[in-house]
Amino acid sequence: MDFLVKLAEGFIGIFNAGGENLVGLITGILPTLIVLLTFVNALIAMIGEDRVTKFARMCTKNIFLRYTIFPLLAVFFLTNPMCYSFGRFLDEKQKPAFYDSAVSLVHPITGLFPHANAGELFVWTGISSGLTTLGLSVMPLAVRYFIVGMIVILLRGIITETITKIMWKNNTTKA
Repeated sequence: MDFLVKLAEGFIGIFNAGGENLVGLITGILPTLIVLLTFVNALIAMIGEDRVTKFARMCTKNIFLRYTIFPLLAVFFLTNPMCYSFGRFLDEKQKPAFYDSAVSLVHPITGLFPHANAGELFVWTGISSGLTTLGLSVMPLAVRYFIVGMIVILLRGIITETITKIMWKNNTTKA
């Protein structure tokens, strides 16, 4: 009988912990996310969609901008998963590499800009909870994580673009 009581308490305890976490998100990060999303949408409206499009096309001409600044802007302004729609500004051969870069950034950006990928927020809070438990700032970790993420997306973009060009060439010579 004691076993069943402990099993029932453990079972309901999982849901109580989940509820406490949800309340923490509602009173903590969700207001920040809502304000950030509102700001980003207002900024795009003030700048003008045509100007944003022109700027995006300019960013795709240079390989370093294409796989650093361009994915960063896409993830920051459109968030995950809408950021992948920025691929429309690229040639077909560059789209796989852009997607690889953007999808690789949606986690490292979360520490600094939680609105960019709210779905990954639980991972970031899990990682950073050790620091907050110790009373330490999470910002140094967030900045380092972001910098490493930017280096990784550049490398992934360049490598994936190179592989795509090779595969594209091999595919067209066989056809």
